[in-house]
Amino acid sequence: MLTRARSYPAASAVLELLKPITWFPPMWAFACGVVASGVSIGERWPTALVGVLLAGPLVCAMSQAVNDWYDRDVDAINEPDRPIPSGRIPGKWGYYIAVAWTILSLLVAAALGRWVLIAALVGVALAWAYSAPPPRLKRNGWWGNAACGFSYEGLAWITGGAVMLGGALPAASSIVLALLYSLGAHGIMTLNDFKSIRGDSQMGVDSLPVLLGPDGAAKVACGVMAAPQVVVIALLIGWGRPVQAGVVGLLLLGQFAMMKRFLKAPVEQALWYSGFGVPLYVLGMMAAAFAIRTL
Repeated sequence: MLTRARSYPAASAVLELLKPITWFPPMWAFACGVVASGVSIGERWPTALVGVLLAGPLVCAMSQAVNDWYDRDVDAINEPDRPIPSGRIPGKWGYYIAVAWTILSLLVAAALGRWVLIAALVGVALAWAYSAPPPRLKRNGWWGNAACGFSYEGLAWITGGAVMLGGALPAASSIVLALLYSLGAHGIMTLNDFKSIRGDSQMGVDSLPVLLGPDGAAKVACGVMAAPQVVVIALLIGWGRPVQAGVVGLLLLGQFAMMKRFLKAPVEQALWYSGFGVPLYVLGMMAAAFAIRTL
């Protein structure tokens, strides 16, 4: 007996499209901004909770839907089981979900204050520019990874601070750290590109592993991740926070040890380094956030 194909997606397919596993980085960065603000969470915890939802299940989830819609041809080669190329998100539902999540994200951001809305507008614009033509920043690994790193880390951090400050702009020290960790996140984004080299090459996507080769891209990723942390350590020492500077330094040394294994076999070890090296990077973010909360 023949069964008619679904004309709308199942809830499980929509959830898979929004990729909850990717929500952690911006939610963590948002939490760093909350800590760095120096404001006691106290009675503001409901607002902070809404902000966390904005950073992860809304803006980040929206970016995943946008990316999967415009990457459906590449995913048909690299990962054909994803919701859109597999047909579990039929027709133009992927696009409709991306648009709906965009509108919902901006409505929630508007309710949290001016600077939160501004940050959300920039994040939404970068998400669409990253994936959608004509800009489609992801076609170039330099620009695309910069847009992703800034959205996932810097904007989320700044948003967390703005939420706690009642919609005001965070302190300069917080913004500086947010920008530095955004720069380092460029390297983290490069780690994600090693798994897609074949499809990216066929579809003309110039990720750094395609442009520079696996070995060159691995060296760039490691250098880009390490350099901002060195600057953070220097800043923390200058701001009179030697203990926290030492914590970030020890975490960086741990990353250096893991980088040796990654650099020997980048394609095979990229996922391993993402799983074990990146957590040390984000722990350093939180240590730096605690360091400046009383500046």
